[in-house]
Amino acid sequence: MTPLEVFHRMFDNDPYSRWMGMELVSVGAGTCALTMRVRAEMLNGFGVAHGGITFSLADSAFAFACNSHGRHAVSIHCSIEHVAPVFENDILTATATEENLGNAVSNYAIKVVRQDGSAVAFFRGVAYRKSRVWE
Repeated sequence: MTPLEVFHRMFDNDPYSRWMGMELVSVGAGTCALTMRVRAEMLNGFGVAHGGITFSLADSAFAFACNSHGRHAVSIHCSIEHVAPVFENDILTATATEENLGNAVSNYAIKVVRQDGSAVAFFRGVAYRKSRVWE
C-alpha cells in the first residue's frame, strides 16, 4: 500500500483524530504533516490549550508516519516538550520526520508550530514495527 492508502485506512477508522479536526497536509514514506484549529473546548483553566491537544496532534502525525512504510507500527515511547502556549483559534501543524528506520524499532521527531511558523512543541517518538503489513 502507498503511504496515502495507509493513511486513509488508519484515519478513516480514527474517530479521535477526526473529532480533533485534524486534516492531512502531506504524507510520504516516513513522514506526515497534519493541521488543526484549536477550539474553545480544548482549553484548560488557564485559557490555553491543554497539553494533551499538542500531544495528540503530534502523536497522530507520528502514527501515520511510522505506519507509512506499509507495516503495522505502534508507539513504545513518546515524550513532548511544550515551548510556547497555544490559544483558541491557533492553527497548529505537526510535521513528523523519520530519523531512523530499523527493522524492529524506528525513531521520529515531530515539530508542532502555530500559523506564524513559531514552534509550540517538540515531540519524540519511538515505534515498534510489527511483521504484519497493511492490506
